[in-house]
Amino acid sequence: MAHDSDNPVLRLPKKHAAGLGNRPDPDLGRRIEASQSLRNALVAGLMAALAFALLWLAITVATGRILPFLAAVSGLPVGYAVQRAGRGLNWRFPLLAGALAAGGALAGNVLIAANSTATELGTGLWRIVGNVTPMTWPVFFEEAMTGADYVYAAVAAGIAAYYANRRLSRRQFFALRSWQERQE
Repeated sequence: MAHDSDNPVLRLPKKHAAGLGNRPDPDLGRRIEASQSLRNALVAGLMAALAFALLWLAITVATGRILPFLAAVSGLPVGYAVQRAGRGLNWRFPLLAGALAAGGALAGNVLIAANSTATELGTGLWRIVGNVTPMTWPVFFEEAMTGADYVYAAVAAGIAAYYANRRLSRRQFFALRSWQERQE
């Protein structure tokens, strides 16, 4: 491997190197703003929340133990899914990710409770889920959900909201800022 004196491995990034003082490109900022998609974020976030709820159910069935803290972990894939698919920059994307993560935590709890009921009754999970009535929900929230479940859902929402917005490089940030100032 040849030694490159201009790019040492353990060197901090150069903040005053040539080219960093260039004017930001407003067209790049326009393209960054146009690439946002709330619909894509919603679809990807829903898929991630449901996939994690099913994974949580599979882990519960495999281990024979209910692991409620996994509800908090569900915020990570939901937040990343919203970030990658939505490419969002404003408050709508963290709000969406938080709501989807909390809903995914609730869906996981519903599936786990339905699975334990199905095991007790000797029937299938989807038969129990298919026979849910409006009178089932008050009983579920009173007997199956605890305060800890709500706390884990809130933590999942916070984690998802933290990771939901797109991370911009310095060049992208200044280009977006330049585009927004031009629009005002």
